[in-house]
Amino acid sequence: MKTPVVSLLTISIIAVSFAAIFVKWSDAPATISSMYRMYAASVILLPVVWVKREELTKLSKNEWLFLTLAGVFLALHFALWFGSLKLTTVASSTIILALQPIIALIGGFFIYKERVGMSTFMAIAIAIIGVVMVGWGDLGLSSSSVIIGDILSFLSVIAVVGYLLIGQNKVKQMSHWIYSFVVFFIAGVALHLYNFIAGVSMSGYDAREWGIFLLLAVVPTIAHMIYNLLLNYVNTTTISMSILGEPVGATILAVLLLGETVIGWQIAGGFLVLLGVCLYLMQQNKTYKVEKKAG
Repeated sequence: MKTPVVSLLTISIIAVSFAAIFVKWSDAPATISSMYRMYAASVILLPVVWVKREELTKLSKNEWLFLTLAGVFLALHFALWFGSLKLTTVASSTIILALQPIIALIGGFFIYKERVGMSTFMAIAIAIIGVVMVGWGDLGLSSSSVIIGDILSFLSVIAVVGYLLIGQNKVKQMSHWIYSFVVFFIAGVALHLYNFIAGVSMSGYDAREWGIFLLLAVVPTIAHMIYNLLLNYVNTTTISMSILGEPVGATILAVLLLGETVIGWQIAGGFLVLLGVCLYLMQQNKTYKVEKKAG
């Protein structure tokens, strides 16, 4: 792997790892910080969308329907994950979030009847054991709310998998710029409606909070733009494997910047989660190569 690629992957891991730290720094409710993140990300994409505005006008009613569903799932993901970070540790929340490929596979099995081999099943089992160990370790912490935070993180994974499954299987012939812009904006609107109905204050935040909202939109977005760029040079499995660096990077940042502690159960459980997901991704890459060779 060339040095520029390694450097860009490192930068992207650091950038995406800061998302959890920004949420922890914010005193705003989870649905507020996630709402403004979505709105700010939409604004960032506006220049590109303006260039591709003709494509936006050609979207069918069916595509708008699935874009709306995807936006709602994305809104749920961020609201739940940001909420989890208010209750549990960065280490636990991000480790559970790393289950995303595994949950996506399970979703594919039940929805699309995709077959699961024994090696893949073992990888899933290892990852699930790891999550149980993380939760067991959190039981020993002073506040029982951390378990609720762990559950919210797991539910956020289910929500983001729903968002990804819609994007992968229902929305076709559309640039990722248009897709991202529309879904981000709809997610922002969905969260806006929730905050309005629930009576959550959407104004009156100080400059520090507005700065955090902006950082939440800009810094992780940089990571995703780097991932899109690197797809021209490396395969998707390499990108997926690098994303597993987020729990490690976020945990290190939480220890350094937030003073959080990591206990033995979290370390052991986190290792099993990352091992299980890593084995699954390696198996997927092997299967892809075999299918490509056969084709």
